[in-house]
Amino acid sequence: MASHPASAPPGVGQLKPLDRWSLADFEAVQILLRGNSVIDWRRLNFETEQDAHELALSNELSLEDPSDRARAERLKADAIEYLRRHFEFPVPKAVERLPLPGLMLMASGRGHKQLCACTILKCMHIIHHLEGRELLFMLPLSDQEVFHLVEEKVYRVVGGMLAGGMPIVEFVGGRKNKFSLYTKLLSKDRNVAAQIYDKLRFRIVTRDRGDILPVVHYLTRKLFAWNYVIPRESTNTIFHLQSYAHAHPRLSKLVTDDRINDEENDTLTPSNNTFSDQSFHVIHFVVDLPLRVPKAVLEAAPPNARALGPVIFSLVEFQVIDRETEALNEQGDASHERYKERQRQAVMRRLKLGARGG
Repeated sequence: MASHPASAPPGVGQLKPLDRWSLADFEAVQILLRGNSVIDWRRLNFETEQDAHELALSNELSLEDPSDRARAERLKADAIEYLRRHFEFPVPKAVERLPLPGLMLMASGRGHKQLCACTILKCMHIIHHLEGRELLFMLPLSDQEVFHLVEEKVYRVVGGMLAGGMPIVEFVGGRKNKFSLYTKLLSKDRNVAAQIYDKLRFRIVTRDRGDILPVVHYLTRKLFAWNYVIPRESTNTIFHLQSYAHAHPRLSKLVTDDRINDEENDTLTPSNNTFSDQSFHVIHFVVDLPLRVPKAVLEAAPPNARALGPVIFSLVEFQVIDRETEALNEQGDASHERYKERQRQAVMRRLKLGARGG
C-alpha cells in the first residue's frame, strides 16, 4: 500500500488512499487504464458539488468565476439547442434551469431527468472540445508556444507532487525530436503527422506498484481532465483491474456497484504498438490536455475568437510505472534499445522493399 506524506505544500494536497475512494474516483482511473470513452457512460456518479467543481477546474473552468460560469451556461444552451433541433429530444425546464454543478449531480441519479442531464453533459463535452480546437487555429500561437504552456502546467503540478513528498522516484518529460518523428511516421503505414500523440510525453516512476493508482487519480484531479482521454489509445499491462479491486476491501465494493459504467472485465489492455515486446509492462494513456489561454494572447486574437471561450487543447502522452517494473523493462527484448532496433529495421525494410518487404 502506498504511503502518504503527513504534510504538503499549500495547494498541493495529498494522495487519496484507496480506502477513501468513491465510485467516481475509481471510474476516473478506470477510463484511463481501459481507454474507453465517456460518451458511452450511463451516469456520472458524483456525490457532492465539490466533485463537480473539481471536474470543471480540470477542464480549466472555474465555477467561482462569473465569466467561466457564463461559458458553462452557453455550452449548456448550445447542447440543449442541438438536442432539440436535431433529435427533438425533450429537456424538462427543471433540468434546463440547473447550473452546471446541479446538472452533474442530477446526471449521477436515476430516472428520466438523470438521462436528460447525462445527455446534455455529453454534448457539452463535445462542444467544449470542438470550440477549443477551433480557438487554437485562430490564435497567434506556434506549436512551440503551445508546448511551452503544456510543460509549464505539467511541471507545476508534478513538481508540487515531488515537493510534497509523494511516492515518485523519477519524473521525465520532453518533446519527441524530429528524427524520432520521421522514424515513427515511416514505420507505420497509416500514420500521418496529425495522428502522432506523443510529440509531448511525460513518464512518472512511482516507488511501488501500489502507488500507481493513487498517483494517477491525483493527476485526474489536478492536471488533466479524465473525460478527455483519447479512446483506444491506452495501454495497461500491469493491472488486472477487477482482480486487483476485488482484493481490496473498498475497491471490491465499488466494482460490484450496480451504478458502475463498465462491465466486469479482468483483461489487460495491450499495446497496439507492434514494436513493443510482450514482456514490456506499463500504464500508458493519451489525453487532450485543456490549457487556459493567457489573457494577452486572447486579446490579440480575432474578435470572433472570444465566443469560443478561453480554453485550448493539446495532445499529451503519459506513462506511469513503478520502480521494480521499470527495472524489468530494461532487460532483454523489453528494453528500449531492442524496441528502437525493431523499429529501425521495419523502417529500412519499408524504404527498401515497400509493402512486399513484410
